[in-house]
Amino acid sequence: MHPTYKFSLHRLTGLALLLVATGAMAQPVYRQVDKNGKVSFSDRAPTASSEPATGRQGESGSLGSSTGAGLPYELRQVTQRYPVTLYTSEECGACSAARTLLVTRGIPFDERTVKSNADVDALQRLSSQSSVPLLTIGSQQLKGYSDAEWSQYLDAAGYPKSNSLPAGYRNGPARPLVAQQTAPAPRAPAAPAAQTAPPAASSEPGPSNPAGIKF
Repeated sequence: MHPTYKFSLHRLTGLALLLVATGAMAQPVYRQVDKNGKVSFSDRAPTASSEPATGRQGESGSLGSSTGAGLPYELRQVTQRYPVTLYTSEECGACSAARTLLVTRGIPFDERTVKSNADVDALQRLSSQSSVPLLTIGSQQLKGYSDAEWSQYLDAAGYPKSNSLPAGYRNGPARPLVAQQTAPAPRAPAAPAAQTAPPAASSEPGPSNPAGIKF
């Protein structure tokens, strides 16, 4: 069992991470699809009235964005039905262990990092907590890292137990949970209003130039 890390929503200075203990006992995991096509995982066996756990071809969950390009057919089908997304932060040992599990097993996944206040707020809205690592498999959320539990859910989703990725396959780079907006370019300063040149001093003798000095 590995610790999870928790962010403070009010003080992000240094992104103080609080250790949270998670305890998930290894139990059988069942995949179910309701009449609306929503996929869920449960440790309870499906009842006779439950819809068959087949999943719909081409279905993709609201979390994750794996496209499956360049993957073997069966793995591509699983990836499209139950995309995997890993939510991590810096200086998180459990996050590193979670990433290693997915890479070693050959699971295609998206990684989203939690760094800013906006990221923390988005993670809170997503999972009702501010702890990482968080794994989503389709619409299923696994909070806190447990290799046994995560492996069970990946098995239930239909992911292969050993690495079957093509040679040279790489997951995309980790991205912030909230896309950073580019600051608008500063406006060019307005051109100063044209100033009317003062009348040239007269070189002829007069009240303003009695000596008739030329400039």
